Amino acid sequence: MTTLKEFEDALREQGMHMALAILQKLRDRDRTKRSVAPARRIAGRKMTPELARRILELHATTEMTQQEIAFQLGVNQGRVNEVIKRGKWLDDNPAAPEAVARDKAKARMADPSARKRAEKRDVRASASPDKRRPNPKTGSPAQLLLGDL
Repeated sequence: MTTLKEFEDALREQGMHMALAILQKLRDRDRTKRSVAPARRIAGRKMTPELARRILELHATTEMTQQEIAFQLGVNQGRVNEVIKRGKWLDDNPAAPEAVARDKAKARMADPSARKRAEKRDVRASASPDKRRPNPKTGSPAQLLLGDL
């Protein structure tokens, strides 16, 4: 299938400058009509005991689904499920497992030197092919049969 760029190149080769001008006018018109779409993802609010109580209140007093509650309060649907099913986030205990996990994740995000991927890349880059063990499947049939005699 021909791309728009190839089509433009063909018009230039044929000297069809009027067609190129029309194409440019159409592009300009489309650019003016474009709008910036808002982000679809909602930034989640920090889970607090008050927010957890509000989730439980909405769950008990309304017929709203977990998804509807999450959308109304601006939180992740998984958090709503955790509050309803397991009672998480109801106490303001900083030693609670979910609070500890959240704090560890925030610390990892804040400290770029603690990222493990960069370390793995460095190790792979520093490994030389000479230090690797030879693959026995790639040797000759005689070497495979005789081994290390």
